Amino acid sequence: MNPGGLGWLGIARLGLVQAALGSIVVLATSTMNRVMVVELALPAILPGALVGWHYAVQILRPRFGFGSDMGGRRTPWIIGGMATLGAGSVLAALSIGWMETSTMAGIALAILGFLLIGVGVGAAGTSLLVLLATRVEERRRAAAATVVWLMMIVGFVLSTLVVGLLLDPYSATRLTVLTAAVSLAAIGLTLAAVYRIEPARTPLMAPIAATGAQVAKPSFREALAQVWGEPQARGFTVFIFVSMLAYSAQDLILEPFAGSVFGMTPGQSTTLSSMQHGGVLLGMLLVALCCSVIGGPRLGSLRLWTILGCIASALALFGLAIAGWVGLDWPLKQNVFLLGVANGAFAVAAIGSMMSFAGVGRESREGVRMGLWGASQAIAFAIGGLCGAAASDLARVWFDSQGLAYGLVFAAEAVLFLVSASLAANLARPHPAARLQQAHRTLPTALASQERPA
Repeated sequence: MNPGGLGWLGIARLGLVQAALGSIVVLATSTMNRVMVVELALPAILPGALVGWHYAVQILRPRFGFGSDMGGRRTPWIIGGMATLGAGSVLAALSIGWMETSTMAGIALAILGFLLIGVGVGAAGTSLLVLLATRVEERRRAAAATVVWLMMIVGFVLSTLVVGLLLDPYSATRLTVLTAAVSLAAIGLTLAAVYRIEPARTPLMAPIAATGAQVAKPSFREALAQVWGEPQARGFTVFIFVSMLAYSAQDLILEPFAGSVFGMTPGQSTTLSSMQHGGVLLGMLLVALCCSVIGGPRLGSLRLWTILGCIASALALFGLAIAGWVGLDWPLKQNVFLLGVANGAFAVAAIGSMMSFAGVGRESREGVRMGLWGASQAIAFAIGGLCGAAASDLARVWFDSQGLAYGLVFAAEAVLFLVSASLAANLARPHPAARLQQAHRTLPTALASQERPA
């Protein structure tokens, strides 16, 4: 392990932070969504717009990353982000109570609550990934990405399970109390998980021993322009946007597709989604095993797995497009499971690549790079879910066959994944000299620390 790097225990501790984050977010995006539509009989577009708003706010991720770069530490941003996320979720829960008596006032409060949720997710999530990128050695990054992703799912499951058991009989007060309890527990878990996990602050203005010169602090706009001027960072931003657009566009149409074309009941289509998630888990574990345990120049290549994951996802989506034409004779369950495996492999490899690329380029810009990529992902998710559902609606207007309409949307997503594979293949590989360059960056600070009197 690299000096000062995180071992498996440290990776697991940061995974707990992601689980805490997921446990709060899922209440806003799932439980509160359902309450607005079912219990309050409000239009489904309202919670959809609020969720989209929380994604849109995350365009601020590069600014949060810049702040952690300049401060020299990531954990304060993780803790502050979690506190903001918790406050936003409580406000969102309170807004539902207001909607029962004053709809417009409740919506106004919900907009504020989801604004804070987006800010909290952006601040905490960006700094968490940067801390992983800078403290986990390369051969463990795929496994670290898998651990963090799986812990987020654990947070989803535990939060919805506990709240689901305690929320009946439903009341707005009960929802607010449970949301506050989950938020406080998540913040407490975060504080325990990040305690002393990060070295002492290394300020950007640290003197250089040989010259006594100081590194001037750039403005955020200067730092962002510097990162955007790096071909690799810019290319990876485009790749993240296109691939995540394809990845997210399927979420809102897979179950309606199964119901409309294959006649599945709500319970059957939910089971189909669970099969997809099981495939995602298998794909993640496969890549983590190949990159972190088996290793080797071929099987251990995150770049290879990113490309293969995109191509396999495209093939699985083309299969769903064909299913729209073939109908009941198509092996839908197997197709969806394979889509999950491909998506899981792609997702872990892409996140691992993100960690690898974060430190390549101008020094002290890891947070800005990670924030730029996080913002690209958030915008893609906001657009993808909306466009996927809208495209299927429009296609059903244009075509008499629902299978054909859904099939065209799946085919379009498959093309986006093929474009993503091409973008990933054209990304420049991190040069072996990058590690040596990083060592030169940290050498002056190390020398300065040795010259200080005991």
